[in-house]
Amino acid sequence: MTAPGAQKEPYRESVELSRLVLLDEVPSNGESWLCAASFALAARRGVRGVVAYSDPHPRTRATPQGLEVVTPGHVGHVYQAQDFAYLGRSRPRRLVLLPDGTVLTDRAAMKVRRDESGHQGVERRLQAFGARPRREGEPGGRWLEEALETVGAGRLDHGGNHLYARSIGRHRTHITLAPMSYPPPRRWQGPHQAP
Repeated sequence: MTAPGAQKEPYRESVELSRLVLLDEVPSNGESWLCAASFALAARRGVRGVVAYSDPHPRTRATPQGLEVVTPGHVGHVYQAQDFAYLGRSRPRRLVLLPDGTVLTDRAAMKVRRDESGHQGVERRLQAFGARPRREGEPGGRWLEEALETVGAGRLDHGGNHLYARSIGRHRTHITLAPMSYPPPRRWQGPHQAP
């Protein structure tokens, strides 16, 4: 865990819960049951803390029938229900949204701008949305800006994801979270709202 006061060795004593996906037909306590079982297994392997982020911003994608919701966004009710401490928001940033609702990461864009390993994959991804192929010797930065314009990429000023953390294990090594925790959000209030 990288939160102040957490003092856990990242990737050894702490892990990130990056995806929690269940089928709609799973009963309403399925999330809590799955997390409890997973946390018990992780604790037996020496993990003592878990961090989780929730992205409150809905994502849409363009379809021939109009905009379709890809992810509705959430404020982390599932983490609140499992005794995670709410630690505020991650760093606000500007995102580049592609037509399918996915994000072109800063790292992916940098690969194209600097002709780094992996830039061809990023270029093929943009070509699949309608960008022209990059010409031999063409500067990556110039091509990228044109490609993003061509495919209709959007920009989103994202206020940051909600950050949660908790300790796990039978004999929890309690993490000093109380002095730095905040009241958790109850609903999404827009991309620029502070905790």
